[in-house]
Amino acid sequence: MVLCSGDSERQVKAIADHIEGILSAQRVHLLSMEGASTAHWILMDFGDVVVHVFRTDIRAHYGLEKLWGDAKRVRPPTQKAAASVPALAVPKKRSARARERR
Repeated sequence: MVLCSGDSERQVKAIADHIEGILSAQRVHLLSMEGASTAHWILMDFGDVVVHVFRTDIRAHYGLEKLWGDAKRVRPPTQKAAASVPALAVPKKRSARARERR
């Protein structure tokens, strides 16, 4: 189980989209997702791993960390290990002049 949060609905949606993109590139496919329409609390089921992406105030309200307080904690990978995960490519915007050349 992964718990994370963003300060706004836009951030929550962006975090969920990024997680899905990275895992999809690793051929780990999303089985189901709930809450994306409101983006207050998005639940993503990847089979062996369930990801909860909360708006910060919603995370504090529900306090899932307290419910799972006795669960084994696993440290996230180090920065070096995380660097091996391919970043999502963001297409560069072309100027009008560059588009005309094509």
